[in-house]
Amino acid sequence: MDSLALETVTAPEPVTVERSTVTLRINGEETELTLDHRTTVLDLLRERLGLTGAKKGCDHGQCGACTVLVDGRRTNSCLLLAVAQDGAEITTVEGLADGDTLHPLQQAFVERDALQCGYCTPGQLCSAVGMLTEAADGHPSHATPPDALTAEPATLTPDEIRERMSGNLCRCGAYPRIVEAIEDVTL
Repeated sequence: MDSLALETVTAPEPVTVERSTVTLRINGEETELTLDHRTTVLDLLRERLGLTGAKKGCDHGQCGACTVLVDGRRTNSCLLLAVAQDGAEITTVEGLADGDTLHPLQQAFVERDALQCGYCTPGQLCSAVGMLTEAADGHPSHATPPDALTAEPATLTPDEIRERMSGNLCRCGAYPRIVEAIEDVTL
């Protein structure tokens, strides 16, 4: 019988989890949280705060299901580290309505039946709110004709809306109704 050489194995050093305390204003309510530095805004919203409107679709910033507004700008919350947002105003689909009164875009989505399974709808709504603000502020898109770049915000055509919303995917194919709902709000 051969004797096996026993190798001394040492336990790895324990992983130190870095944490910081941040203050966020989420849907109008200020919240102070101590967070692991690796926590994304999406995971914070869904797992710690129970705000499950924003969805984890691809978890790579490619589908838009997790879109929320951060300081009024639309962003993919799956890519955003929560500790980097200290002091930010975060609005989720749950924060768009005013009590029992739906946001005009939410109402238009209902009236136009601009959803099927509904999985992407919260991200579509937050993206549409941010997109309308961007357009009103004069930000062009790839579909904006050069002669439309004036001090006045351009009228959003269906092509313009589709281009501006292109970061939000819908597997059901509700795109025509989504565009119509957004058009209803821009008129």
